[in-house]
Amino acid sequence: MEEHYIVQVQSQVQGLVDDLKAVFTHAGLAGEAAEYKLLTQSFLYKFLNDKFLYEALNIDESYDYQGLLNLSEEDYDWFLDDIGTKTAHLKPEQLIESLHRQQNQADFAEIFEQTLNQIAIDNNAIFSVHTDGGTDIRLFDQRLITDTISDTSKRNEVAASIINLLARVKFDQQIFSQGFDFFSTLFEYMIKDYNKDGGGKYAEYYTPHSVAKIIAAILVGNDQPSNVKIYDPSAGSGTLLMNLAIQIGTDRTSVYSQDISQKSSNLLRLNLILNGLQHSIHNIVQGNTILNNRHVEKMDYIVSNPPFKLDFSEWRDQVESLPNSSERFFAGVPKIPNKKKESMAIYQLFIQHIIHSLKEDGQAAIVLPTGFITAQSGIDKKIRQHLVDEKMLAGVVSMPSNIFATTGTNVSILFIDKKNKGDVVLIDASNLGTKVKEGKNQKTVLSPEEEQKIVETFIKKEAVEDFSVTVSYEDIKEKNYSLSAGQYFDIKFDYVDITAEEFEARMTAFQSKLSDLFQQSHALEQEIKEQMKGLKYE
Repeated sequence: MEEHYIVQVQSQVQGLVDDLKAVFTHAGLAGEAAEYKLLTQSFLYKFLNDKFLYEALNIDESYDYQGLLNLSEEDYDWFLDDIGTKTAHLKPEQLIESLHRQQNQADFAEIFEQTLNQIAIDNNAIFSVHTDGGTDIRLFDQRLITDTISDTSKRNEVAASIINLLARVKFDQQIFSQGFDFFSTLFEYMIKDYNKDGGGKYAEYYTPHSVAKIIAAILVGNDQPSNVKIYDPSAGSGTLLMNLAIQIGTDRTSVYSQDISQKSSNLLRLNLILNGLQHSIHNIVQGNTILNNRHVEKMDYIVSNPPFKLDFSEWRDQVESLPNSSERFFAGVPKIPNKKKESMAIYQLFIQHIIHSLKEDGQAAIVLPTGFITAQSGIDKKIRQHLVDEKMLAGVVSMPSNIFATTGTNVSILFIDKKNKGDVVLIDASNLGTKVKEGKNQKTVLSPEEEQKIVETFIKKEAVEDFSVTVSYEDIKEKNYSLSAGQYFDIKFDYVDITAEEFEARMTAFQSKLSDLFQQSHALEQEIKEQMKGLKYE
């Protein structure tokens, strides 16, 4: 019964998102940045409103909307003290029901806009995101309606439509009790059109849940960490961080992040709020991690799916001139190519930054292009040498192709563990998964059983034929520091008992086939020579 109810509610909430999008499309905003802002901020207001009322009823069953209206100013202040940091603090006049009663007023768009603005001001201390320059990015834009709806005649209509839709669906106790699985699915649905490669310089690539779950499960393993710091220097909307925080426990971890994209930082804040991690919002930084790292403290766990290739030629030399550049970027800074500057391997900077940012007993997981694990020279090779020589490697999982629908680049997950002085696990999971179509792209999807196979094999350090191998640091050195599982697999021969007559028959057949192939090769060789004679310079 409960499962049916959750599916029903999930459908209702997704319907709310669709209806909000329809309103914005009608206002001419489809596909624009303004649509993303209106949708996410309207939904955030809805969530904070209902979470506030939910927490109010937990304090006192009489504290419904009407009950809060009846409280004296002093009693209301005491009530807000009881709420604490569980959710944003709202005043009765800022609640959806209060706005819903005013929707027919001639200046309703202003009322709606000013309400959100005041909520942002009142909750700035806890809910604002910071830039690397020290500017606060508040919960809601100051002129959300005015700056997004250029047609003044439509502002009241849009604002009234929003408030009517927000009042239609109620987030109740059963919804708030669902936790991560429910809200992560909802979050993905809401942002699916806004968190993908849009072709811009800082394109955001959404990390699939399967990858995020595998990373979180392997990093935590059988441990029960507490009071730990988890960090992502290229956080995006926070899929990796969320999965890791849930694996550890939201009450046992603090989240730290930095990302150059303002959109990503806002989405991450929304993600944190949805998953009960608002206590970490003040640790979100919008800015260039490489040039202006704002989290200099060492971290317990680091996860990252950094950008692979990016033209950073305009600030490349600045990286080399940073005060601690030689220590932080010990393997070097990529050179500026004469051509294809957009192919600069920025992921190399992020790997080095992550190694530098780990505590002495810290762990990390980084999504990388698979070419990193076998490169025979350059910065990639130097980083692998460092990881092996310093004995801080846990292993590598090479993922199936097209695990990311947005890019055809084959990826591997590099696991760093500064405590691991024993064997290293190398897994070749490239043959797992099922191919499915996602829009115009083909995507590989892992089943729960396949995810579990990867996790258990890694944690147990099992050697599985044609799938995984455990190797020593010395073994890796002998293989020129290669981290490709396939290079360590034993070559196997199949032995079959056959008679002498059967052997002769097979050899005769093989020789006959080989003679045919040689004849075909000779004929093709002659044809190519004749064709070459006919070529003339014109």
